[in-house]
Amino acid sequence: MNYMFIKEVYARKIEDSRGEDTIEVVVNGCKASAPSGKSTGKFETHPYRKNIDWSIKAITSLNFSDPINSFEDLKHIENSIKIKFDIKDVTHFGANALFALESAILKALAKDKKKELWQIINPKAKKIPVPVGNAVEGGLHAHMKNHPIFQEFLLIPKSKKMKENVKTMNNVYRKLGRIIKSNKLTDEGAWETDFEEEKILQILNKFKKEINIGIDIAASSFYDKKMYRYNDKILSKEEQIDYINELVEKYNLFYVEDPLDEIDFSGFSKEKKKHLIVGDDLTVTHKDRLLRAIKNKSINAMIIKPNQNGSLLQLKEIFNICKKYKIKTIMSHRSGETLDNALADYAFGFGADYIKCGIATPWRIAKLKRLIQIEKDIR
Repeated sequence: MNYMFIKEVYARKIEDSRGEDTIEVVVNGCKASAPSGKSTGKFETHPYRKNIDWSIKAITSLNFSDPINSFEDLKHIENSIKIKFDIKDVTHFGANALFALESAILKALAKDKKKELWQIINPKAKKIPVPVGNAVEGGLHAHMKNHPIFQEFLLIPKSKKMKENVKTMNNVYRKLGRIIKSNKLTDEGAWETDFEEEKILQILNKFKKEINIGIDIAASSFYDKKMYRYNDKILSKEEQIDYINELVEKYNLFYVEDPLDEIDFSGFSKEKKKHLIVGDDLTVTHKDRLLRAIKNKSINAMIIKPNQNGSLLQLKEIFNICKKYKIKTIMSHRSGETLDNALADYAFGFGADYIKCGIATPWRIAKLKRLIQIEKDIR
């Protein structure tokens, strides 16, 4: 059997798409990097155990003697880390650092075996995820003084072919920019506007033959003192639930992400499940919070961000749980991205139903192009 040995491992700082420091790891000459989030959930794993400099030194100090032959052999890596740094849960090593390290190892293994990265995870993978594109942005990602409270207004194309879906997203995205007369982009390459929420939904409805409509409400970002505080109104929990359910019906919304505060499992359960009710800040890519959401019937879909957890082994377990309980999966980028396109391979390899990776800017296009190439390769 042809095993791979880790002969070289080191880490360094690089800049993400926002010009902020993030970590890149090199294993046997193969590079992998971690993105960084701006809108972060209260319960997600810290990106670094102490700080990025500590993580760089820690990774560079690692010396792996066990050979690697498969995805499952990451357990040897994780056990070594737990022993060396005396931690019970490997994610406590830091989600960004751990993800970049494990991703670099899998890239090196794929190169060693002359395979694609996704084949290391699941050589029988067949399903191309549907892209979810952030077209108009507000909330914590907006720079304008007057902006919509909802964080993202999303385009979800309807074709089964990735190339056609990307073309549809781009066409609608450009038309939206002209309609709202925007010349400003957010960190994720979405249009900025001072239009209020329902005005944007009304515009999106004009394209309902081409796309399904989604919103990321990111309700925790405007929840304060047990109330949801909009620009023009203040709503109680019950009023927020009624308001979102009303929007779902009025605009035939296909996708609603984080409609309530990140600790409100019971509130999520009262949202109509006619379409996708998506947990992000609620679940933060952690098994225990996913299981709690399932028990409470809070969601029927879940955002999965590799660097919210760090462990690709745990990521696989989360995907398996979602499949068992019929929870739709959305592999997601972060606002501070890198040109690393591995997210596409992970979305395909793990069998994600959707991938949320933006529409514009080089950092987002890299993932979409990679999926188009994967689609071409498997056809």
